[in-house]
Amino acid sequence: MRWIFWIVAAIAIVAVIVVVVGYSLPRAHSVSRTTTLPLPPESVFGLLLDVDRYQAWRPGVKSLQRHGDREGRPAWTEESGGMKIPLHFERLERPSLLVTRIADSSLPFGGTWTYRIAPAPAGSVLTITEDGEVYNPFFRFMSRFVFGHTATLDEFVRDLEARAGATRGPGAR
Repeated sequence: MRWIFWIVAAIAIVAVIVVVVGYSLPRAHSVSRTTTLPLPPESVFGLLLDVDRYQAWRPGVKSLQRHGDREGRPAWTEESGGMKIPLHFERLERPSLLVTRIADSSLPFGGTWTYRIAPAPAGSVLTITEDGEVYNPFFRFMSRFVFGHTATLDEFVRDLEARAGATRGPGAR
């Protein structure tokens, strides 16, 4: 019976350490990814703006529900990774800039993705910057040490490259 006590005690100690470390981590983070796509900026902008077709090229999106536009800009909820995340475009400047914001302050995280599109000889260079916040210390620990702040961003870039027909060079992230 003593071994049960020690197992429970060890789990409790690990949980306390995770939360303490989580509290010590910064709440905010900023990470970016850049890719070259073989499409002109207007086409990249259109692809990103067309949220109704996200499920067709983003396998991780289990469902997507469109909402009424916010000030003429798309709003939607997408389900991925077991969570439903309400989103909306906060800013649109055709064909070079889009900003998406998480529209639910009750989630354990929030923030924006800024898409900057620039013309390039082979099509477009797209840089996506996530300016995120992780409010819950447990999720902050998990985001930093288990999943990584760039996991969702990396998956999105891979899906977008596949949709756009981009080829990745050696060592590409």
